[in-house]
Amino acid sequence: MTLSEAQEQFIQTWGGLGSSWGINRTMTQIHALLLISPEPLCTEDLMERLKISRGNTSMNVRELISWGLVRKEHIAGDRKEYYVAEKDMHKVSQRIIRERKKRELDPVKESLEQMTELSDKQKSPEMAEFQKVVGDIIKLSDQADNLLDKLMKVDRTWVGKVLLKILK
Repeated sequence: MTLSEAQEQFIQTWGGLGSSWGINRTMTQIHALLLISPEPLCTEDLMERLKISRGNTSMNVRELISWGLVRKEHIAGDRKEYYVAEKDMHKVSQRIIRERKKRELDPVKESLEQMTELSDKQKSPEMAEFQKVVGDIIKLSDQADNLLDKLMKVDRTWVGKVLLKILK
């Protein structure tokens, strides 16, 4: 396999992985390209390499910046904006966890809490079952929230030690 083929496969694989996480495929392909690029890339570089439109490129780069996965970098004497990916995979994983939690788990928890504030106070089998199911989901979502908070705070040496223990 040539370097070019391996790079293309990485971009496609990373894009597919992002899609399975519920993240836009183009966004993760741009991220993958920036991850493997030794130099900052401009919008035109991204468009040409990935064969995507300027609007699609701009929208997804802005989203990557908002996630903290990409930053702008200026090159002296050039008016174009260039982009660089965060390459520390520990930081990348923590930022992805933080954003997914904020965008997915937090709204679900808020919605579930609202569901417990029922105006209908009459006891019935349906009410009891509803309250039990919603309560169980709230407990599970609280546990997931606590676990994700801990994952975001853990240092890389701890993660490595745990993985080694699991693999033994």
